[in-house]
Amino acid sequence: MKTNHGGPVTPRARELGIPFDGVPGPLNAITDVAGVEVGHATIIRGDGRLRVGCGPVRTGVTAILPRGKRDASPVFAGYFSLNGNGEMTGIAWVEESGLLTTPIMITNTHSVGVVRDAVIAWQVRRRRMLQPWSLPVVAETYDGLLNDIDGFHVTAKHAWAALTSARGGRVAEGCVGGGTGMIGYGWKGGIGTASRRLDRKAGGYTMGILVQLNCGRPSELTVAGVPVGKELRPGHDPLSQQELGSIIIVAATDAPLMPHQLKRIARRLTMGLARTGSVSGNGSGDLFIAFSTANAVSAKRSDVETVKMLRNSRMDPLFTAAVQATEEAIVNALIAATTMVGINGRRVDAIPHARLAELMRKYGR
Repeated sequence: MKTNHGGPVTPRARELGIPFDGVPGPLNAITDVAGVEVGHATIIRGDGRLRVGCGPVRTGVTAILPRGKRDASPVFAGYFSLNGNGEMTGIAWVEESGLLTTPIMITNTHSVGVVRDAVIAWQVRRRRMLQPWSLPVVAETYDGLLNDIDGFHVTAKHAWAALTSARGGRVAEGCVGGGTGMIGYGWKGGIGTASRRLDRKAGGYTMGILVQLNCGRPSELTVAGVPVGKELRPGHDPLSQQELGSIIIVAATDAPLMPHQLKRIARRLTMGLARTGSVSGNGSGDLFIAFSTANAVSAKRSDVETVKMLRNSRMDPLFTAAVQATEEAIVNALIAATTMVGINGRRVDAIPHARLAELMRKYGR
C-alpha cells in the first residue's frame, strides 16, 4: 500500500506540448492554494481471475484537507450536481450551512461507508469535531471494471493513511488513491490536478482543481480543442455501450467567496468537463464541490462574524480559471495514468503519449 505523494514522477500534459489557456501556479496543482493538503492510499494486490473478497484489488482513497492537518477550522463551500447517479455524503449540511467542516475524501462506490466512519473516528481521535457529531464529505466513482469492488478491500486504516500522509507540495496523479482503478474516455484514468493564478488586476488569487476521472466514452474525448476521440481509440473499450463512469471535481481557492459564490464556481466546473468532450451520461455521477480558504476568522465562535466577500462583478476571472484548470486536470489524469490489468485479466491501456502529441501537431496545436 502506498500512502502519500510518493511513487514515480509521472509526465504531465504540458510536458507533452499540449497547450492550455491561462497561467498555472508554481505546482500547477490544487496545493497551490496555500494550506491545502492532499494524501493518497493506494491498494494494488493480486492478478488473474476475480474471486470476490480476494481480488484482484485495484482501488484506494484520496484525502483533501482544506486547511491541512493542523487546522480544523471550517471553510465556506458550495456544491453542484451535474448528474446525480453517484454519491457525495455530508452535502445536506454543506448546502444548509454553507460550511465544509471535514476533509473531502474520494474512494470507490462501495467503500463510501467505511471511509465516512473512518473520518469520524479520525476526527474524534484528533479532537477535530466542531459539533458533537460529524457529517463527513465522502465522494465516489465506480472502479468495478478493474477492481474487486464487492470485496470491500478499503478499510479504515486506508482512510487514515490517506489523511495522515496528506501534505502540500507536488500531488501524485494517475493510478493513485481513489483513482487507482478508474477509467477515463476508455483509457486509463484516475487522479488529476491543475491550477490557475490570476494577475494582480484580478486580485492575484489562486484556483486549484483536483479530479477523480472515471467518465466519458472514447469517441467523445477532446484535448485542447482537438477531437482526439475521432482518430484515436483504445484497442478494447470497456465503456463503448454506455456511460458507466463518473467524475468528482474539487475546486479550492483563496479568493474570499461566500457559499452562494462557491456554488457558482462549482457550476462552472461543468464547462471544463465539457471541454474534454463529456456529455454527462445517464450512468454518470458528476458531483462537484468548491471551497474557499479565505475568511479563517469565521472559525471563531462569536455571535456576529465579520467576513470578506469578493464582489460578484469581479468573479469572471475566477470562472475562467475554474474552467481552464478543470480541463487541464482531466487531461493530466489521462497523461499520468499507466496501463493497468485488473480482474479477469481485463486490460485498460494508458493513452499513448506519442500518438497524442502527433494529433496535436496535425491540428496545429
